[in-house]
Amino acid sequence: MKDLRDVLTRGGEQAARDLLGCHLTAGGVTVRLTEVEAYAGTGEDPASHAHRGRTNRNAVMFGPAGFSYVYFTYGMHWCMNVVTGPPGLASAVLLRAGEVVSGLDAARARRTAVRRDVDLARGPARLCSALGIGRSAYGLDLFDPASPVRLARGPKRVPTAAIAAGPRVGVTGAHDLEWRFWIADDPTVSTYRRHVPRKRGE
Repeated sequence: MKDLRDVLTRGGEQAARDLLGCHLTAGGVTVRLTEVEAYAGTGEDPASHAHRGRTNRNAVMFGPAGFSYVYFTYGMHWCMNVVTGPPGLASAVLLRAGEVVSGLDAARARRTAVRRDVDLARGPARLCSALGIGRSAYGLDLFDPASPVRLARGPKRVPTAAIAAGPRVGVTGAHDLEWRFWIADDPTVSTYRRHVPRKRGE
């Protein structure tokens, strides 16, 4: 079996599919990834943070694979991507949802308003909140045993037949590109919402 970092170096859809079922650990909590979204690089994907080239914000997206790209959104939420693809070619996979498989009490303590455990990490901001992931997680090597945020294969590989695909959630470009992947019928998968631009005056 190939090293997971080597698998992620392939980038794109395949890397996203391979992340399903993997375990992400941080802040005393481990989640099994159940939903992800792939994003490409410069000039290829208008929904990608790297679409217009390298900046201080997106620099880690240009590789190597296996590092974390964390960003702040809507002035209140952190979201996390796993960098994929070969060095120099920007590519990342947004971690959209997961099932808490360890550290349930710690996740509940961070998400006190959540009533159902399946909702603790259901959505990219909720996932980061449950794991205690914030600004300090930017640029971490997820395969370094000493890293506070770590990625590893899960005990079971998700069968290809169990993986569903569809449009990405809430993106402002390339709306119909089917680069969102999830474990079919898993209750922790987030709700699909297509981005609808606001009309002037609203």
